[in-house]
Amino acid sequence: MSRNHFNSPPSPPPSPPPPPPPSTARDSSWRFPLHSAAATMISEDSVLMKEYIKMMTDIIVLCATLALSLFFWFTSLTISYYSGTLQPVSPWRWLFSILVPLVVTVRALKRRSLDPSGALGALLVGFVLTMANYSFFSSLLMFFISSSKLTRWGGAQKKKIDAEYKEGGSRNWIQVFCNGGVPTELALLYMIEVGPGEMAIDFGNQYSASWMCLSLVGALACSTGDTWASEVGPVLSQSLPRLITTWKEVPAGTNGGVTPVGLVASFLGGLAVGVAYFVTQLLTVSNLHLSDPQWPIMVYGGVAGLLGSMLDSFLGAHLQYSGFDSSIGKVVSYESVTTKRICGKPILDNNAVNLFSSVIVALVLPGLAWGLWVQ
Repeated sequence: MSRNHFNSPPSPPPSPPPPPPPSTARDSSWRFPLHSAAATMISEDSVLMKEYIKMMTDIIVLCATLALSLFFWFTSLTISYYSGTLQPVSPWRWLFSILVPLVVTVRALKRRSLDPSGALGALLVGFVLTMANYSFFSSLLMFFISSSKLTRWGGAQKKKIDAEYKEGGSRNWIQVFCNGGVPTELALLYMIEVGPGEMAIDFGNQYSASWMCLSLVGALACSTGDTWASEVGPVLSQSLPRLITTWKEVPAGTNGGVTPVGLVASFLGGLAVGVAYFVTQLLTVSNLHLSDPQWPIMVYGGVAGLLGSMLDSFLGAHLQYSGFDSSIGKVVSYESVTTKRICGKPILDNNAVNLFSSVIVALVLPGLAWGLWVQ
């Protein structure tokens, strides 16, 4: 053997093998609960924060409403003191007139019954009618809530026949003022005549104010009756509508088409407005026993609903264009190469027809009621 071999230093011992890497599965099993718990805590914190923000928003809105109502009350008190002829409006009436329409409008906006412009218009209409007379407010509320509910009802079937159907209705400011503009103007005239407050309908002692009350009920009942007819008829009617001018069958959705179901629904819609007005009278007017019976307001509400629906159909048959578009298989309100005319001329749209109908009914109903009111 060689010398070098015996004299060489011993080789170092082999290094120990590296420890095995930690188990990925184990790490995951330990990390997952931690991540899940953290995510749960973050989710709970987010929910709590949203609830807190919502609560604070409600408190701020309520405080602002209280401050605004007190400001208006103080203003009306000051004006009445210096004028000597006007009666101040109570702060509770100011509060109710601001807060309740605000709550209803915000809820309608969330449910897409109104778009932002429609919400602003509805807030103005609701404030004026509530300030003028609580019976006006209840009638308006009956119209709005019932119409919104019926618009959502049977949506799948309405989409098949209505080319302009929108989920929830989503009414804009034009639709709001075409249906609520006449009642708003009448409510303002009522406040100028007798001031804010409730009173019995009595043509003998309060002719002008009674005339305005009947006129306002007629306008709202007209809008309600027409809406109920157009929303209930397509869903429940088992037969095709007939054109009100010629009595010929027309496709569903034709302007001017009427059905027995729709006519009954229009009467019931107007009746509902009259009932809302009458019940509010019973709750808010203390001297009803000294005036004429108030129950006829319910009957005249139904008459106004039926009359308004028929008048709307008559105007629509003449002044609104209706044609059947073969490309989509629906009745439309525009002319095109694929559209075959059914009836009417493109003069007015649906909003204008609603406005004219409510104006006519508002003018006719007080005269009818004055001549036939039960003494």
